[in-house]
Amino acid sequence: MQLLFRLIESFGTSGNEGIIRNIISKEIKPYVDDLMTDKLGNLIAHKKGKEPKLMIAAHMDEIGLMTKSIDERGRIYFSNIGGINPLVLIGHSVYLIAKKSKIHGVITTEELSNDFSVQRLPKIEDLFVDTGLSKKHLIKLGIRPGNYLILEHKLNPYLGNKNLIAGKALDDRIGCYILVELIKQLENLRNEVFFVFTVQEEIGLYGAKTSAYRINPDWAVAVDVTNADDMSSHPTIILGKGPCLTIKDADMVSSRCLNNHLEKIAKKKNIPIQYDVSDFGATDAVNIAASKEGVASTVICIPVRNLHSTIGIAHKKDITNAIQLLKELIKNPPKTCDD
Repeated sequence: MQLLFRLIESFGTSGNEGIIRNIISKEIKPYVDDLMTDKLGNLIAHKKGKEPKLMIAAHMDEIGLMTKSIDERGRIYFSNIGGINPLVLIGHSVYLIAKKSKIHGVITTEELSNDFSVQRLPKIEDLFVDTGLSKKHLIKLGIRPGNYLILEHKLNPYLGNKNLIAGKALDDRIGCYILVELIKQLENLRNEVFFVFTVQEEIGLYGAKTSAYRINPDWAVAVDVTNADDMSSHPTIILGKGPCLTIKDADMVSSRCLNNHLEKIAKKKNIPIQYDVSDFGATDAVNIAASKEGVASTVICIPVRNLHSTIGIAHKKDITNAIQLLKELIKNPPKTCDD
C-alpha cells in the first residue's frame, strides 16, 4: 500500500497531472512492452498479445482549486476544479507555489474572518484565501489568476480500524494503484491489454475520450470509486463488502455482457461484489463506450466515504478484491461482448 499512499499524498489536480504520471511511469516501465504519453497527457501502457484488445482505465487527476482573482485587501478568490462541497474547505490550510517559495494561507469567509454570525450556507464564491499579504505583495511574488491552490494534509493514512485508509484524492488514485498492481502481477497474457491512466476526468472525462479513440478497444473497464452510504439509515454500498459493479450511473448503462461475465468470475472465485445503481456521477466509461462505433464498457468501483471532500475513507479489502476480480477478467475475458 506504500505506493497508494505516495499517490494520495502527491499533487495532481485536473490539468496538472505530471507528478502522478511520473510516479506511475517509473513504477510500471519494467513491466510493459510499450509506454507512451499522448498529446493530452494520458499515460498509455501496452502489454502485447492477440485479440481481443482490452482497455482498462483509471484517472490520475483529482479535484482541486485554482486562483480566480485577488481583491485590494489581498483576499484570493478561487474556482473549483471538479465537484467539491464548499463546506469541507472552510478552515482548510492551503499553499500556492510562488517564484521562490510556498505561500501559505487559510480558507475562510467574511463572516468567519470577522467573527460575524453565519446566516446561510456559503457558496464557493463566498470563500477566499487569507495569506496575510497584500495584493501588491502577492502579485510581486508571482500569484495571479490560474495558480493552483494546494490543500495541505498531515494525516495518518490509517484510521482506528487499520483496515480503513484515509486521505485526499482516493478518487481516483485508488484506481491508479489497482492498475499498477495489475500491470506488475499479470504475465504471459494471451490477449492484448492497454492500461490507460487518464487526465481531466473530473472536469469532463476528456482523457478517456481521446485515448479510447486512439486504442479502439474491443471492450473496456473503467476503475474508479463510488460513494459508500453505510453511515446512512438504509445503506446499500458498504465498506469492506467488496468492489461495486456499476449497473447504471447518471450517464450510462453498463454492458450487460461484461457485467454478467464479471458476476460469474466473482461467484467462481468467491470474490465479494456489490452493485451500484445511481442517478448521479459518471466515469471514464461514458466516453469510452461512445468512442467510434461503440465499445462494450463497464465500471468497477471502490466504495469511499466522504467522496468529493478533502479526506476520503476506503477499505483495503475492497481494493485487493478489485485487483483479484480484474486479474481474473483479463486472464479470462469473454470471447465476444455485443450487447
